[in-house]
Amino acid sequence: MALIGAPNAGKSTLLNALVGIKVSIVTHKVQTTRALVRGIAMHGPSQIVFVDTPGIFRPKRRLERAMVDTAWGGAREADIVVLLIDSKKGIDDQVESILERLAEVKLPKILVLNKIDITKREKLLALAQAANDKVAFDETFMVSAQTGDGLDRLMDHLGRQVPEGPWLYPEDQASDLPMRMLAAEITREKMFLRLHQELPYMSTVETESWQERKDGSVRIEQTIYVERDSQKKIVLGKAGQTIKAISQAARKEIAEALDQPVHLFLFVKVRENWSDDPERYREMGLEFPR
Repeated sequence: MALIGAPNAGKSTLLNALVGIKVSIVTHKVQTTRALVRGIAMHGPSQIVFVDTPGIFRPKRRLERAMVDTAWGGAREADIVVLLIDSKKGIDDQVESILERLAEVKLPKILVLNKIDITKREKLLALAQAANDKVAFDETFMVSAQTGDGLDRLMDHLGRQVPEGPWLYPEDQASDLPMRMLAAEITREKMFLRLHQELPYMSTVETESWQERKDGSVRIEQTIYVERDSQKKIVLGKAGQTIKAISQAARKEIAEALDQPVHLFLFVKVRENWSDDPERYREMGLEFPR
């Protein structure tokens, strides 16, 4: 199942709610999901593999083009495409362009209207009609990823639609992300939540070292890469207070995900023009656009 939609439609929040644990980062900053993140959910006898794609928008930079190409690539390779629309925002220019392109995709398509807890019923019905007038959706669901309303009905339907065959992943596996990458994503989330408007999303986190210790804990070293020295100062903060807060929040969540004590060490380095480096794209699971 490919989850597609405009930035901040709530795809990552929905994926985490359906899977039951956090597998994709959630921030108020748009376009924070970069590569394809797979979340694995069990529903009765069915194993449902969700692909959380980067938000689809009009790209301006090379990194943005790679993200949009990845999103549509994920949609084309799925069995079912699930379009998530923020019902509060409705059909804006971004959603309009997605609907136009989605109409050409020859796969079963499902419409999911999110944030029904803060949207009036009349608007929901009008929005569902308007979207179905543009694309022939097989089903329409109205949910709240935040409160969980409507998710059971959506999962019941998806569980019936998955093709028969052996499970692709172990029953207790929730994501295909290696823990090193998931830990880096958690730190990236905490950085964006802390800095939000101050830091461009053209920054990344890489797990450089991962050492399992005899006492059952793990020692992790990560580097936050930014493009300019001024951004490095923002991440560090006055007397190192910002990086300390990011580290504490990330360490707590990584420890919960690993279910073991974590010693986290963060470093900030300037890597000029990293968004033009093909190697960085490969590390993020993105194709380098020429």
